[in-house]
Amino acid sequence: MNIVALIPAYNPADELVPYVRELLASGIARVVVVNDGSLAEYRSVFAQIKNLEGLYLLEHAVNLGKGAALKTGLNYIACEFPEAVGVITIDADGQHLLKDALAVGQTLIHSPNRLVVGSRTFGGDVPFRSKFGNIFTRYSFRLLSGIKMSDTQSGLRAIPTALIPSLLKIASNGYEFELDMLVTAHRHGWTVLECPITTVYIDNNKSSHFRPLRDSLRIYFVLFRFSIIALLSAALDYGIFISIYYLLLKNVMVCLVAGRLVSTAFNYFNVKRYAFHSKGDHKKTLPKYIILAVTSTLLAYTMIIGLITLFNMHVVIAKLISEMVMFVLNFLVQRDFIFRRPKR
Repeated sequence: MNIVALIPAYNPADELVPYVRELLASGIARVVVVNDGSLAEYRSVFAQIKNLEGLYLLEHAVNLGKGAALKTGLNYIACEFPEAVGVITIDADGQHLLKDALAVGQTLIHSPNRLVVGSRTFGGDVPFRSKFGNIFTRYSFRLLSGIKMSDTQSGLRAIPTALIPSLLKIASNGYEFELDMLVTAHRHGWTVLECPITTVYIDNNKSSHFRPLRDSLRIYFVLFRFSIIALLSAALDYGIFISIYYLLLKNVMVCLVAGRLVSTAFNYFNVKRYAFHSKGDHKKTLPKYIILAVTSTLLAYTMIIGLITLFNMHVVIAKLISEMVMFVLNFLVQRDFIFRRPKR
């Protein structure tokens, strides 16, 4: 199998040694293990595999994070084995069965132009934090990218060699790198293919180095970049609207347009670059965005006047409600029409 296996390892258990031996005996001719700054007491684990034929051991002086370890391995493989079809990434905690790793690799061989993700079912006795985190991330990812996936956080993946250069440019170095990988693949037009695998949790996932709060926040930041930019834009829009309305003149349309002009310019460039990572020509995307901005302004104005007239609602509350509605509509139009990327 012309595929390289990549295992990022931080303080791995002794079970890593027989697993690597089985990988090498199964038809995977080359295995790259990245020691991500493991403590001194784990050196014996790496010493047992260091001299195995087909094993390449890379090391970080300090712990840099799972994403950094994956990028170190991917860079090494792209440089040393450019002829390989791709790379199978496997976690070092023993939760990826050998048969599943081989199945994911075979799937890539049959579909070399797709990113293959080993998808768990999350049935039975699964730790709550893992089940909840996957469900929340899965639906958030579907909303923000339009891609339906059953498992966005699986570490068992088969990555085409041609995709590696794009992944090496990702800034994230922690667990969020794996979600950023999906976002990057989608951004560059790669299709994601899921391959069912067995769900395995050893000792309630105690061996995992995942920090629930810190790492989850980093993962969700990847997903909610659009929302953060939108909130900043809304705050700018809202501040200008209220300031002009109370300090200068109480004309809803004039205040609305003034706020929209400033916030639209801020939102367009930041959403294009940081949320959707679009490289589309401004000549194509900007006219569409302007049409959306004008349309949303008119709809917001109509909604505000309607709420004030029909329900005698205060203008500040009416403005807030209209912006919440327009946020959802604007996002969907930008995702599926303005900044949509073509498939490879």
